[in-house]
Amino acid sequence: MKQLRIRTLVGLFAVAGVLSWAGARLWDSLGTLPKVPLAAPIVLAAIAAVLLATALSIRSRLRAQRERRPEAKGVDPMMAARALVFGQASALVAALVAGMYGGTGIFLLERLDVPARRDQAIYAGLSVVAGVAVIAAAIFLERVCKLPEDDDTEGAAPAA
Repeated sequence: MKQLRIRTLVGLFAVAGVLSWAGARLWDSLGTLPKVPLAAPIVLAAIAAVLLATALSIRSRLRAQRERRPEAKGVDPMMAARALVFGQASALVAALVAGMYGGTGIFLLERLDVPARRDQAIYAGLSVVAGVAVIAAAIFLERVCKLPEDDDTEGAAPAA
């Protein structure tokens, strides 16, 4: 499974942000603007918490296995693979969503004198922060699930 690339996530964030900013400008010229729901940062923060809890659980189980503790529970490889896929998918979606709310938030910064727009800008900013937290938790989960590389076979010739 390929590792997440920060470059890819930043690119998704930037493209979604620019498109969202342009869309918000166009939408505002028609007399209205889509709302940023209060639930957006809450849901993103909950996903980040689930990813972080999963990563910490897997890390502690792996550490207990390495230290050969008698009460150590093993890590099911399929569960770890599912957690990794969930983390990577969450990071990609969070980059898109954070970019979208970031672009909308930047547009809303021009109109902070209206209280409703100010609240929307705050929700958008919190959504971006929560999206970054999802990405950070997903990258941490990916690092936890990474298999140690085999250093013994690097210079050896392949067996017949």
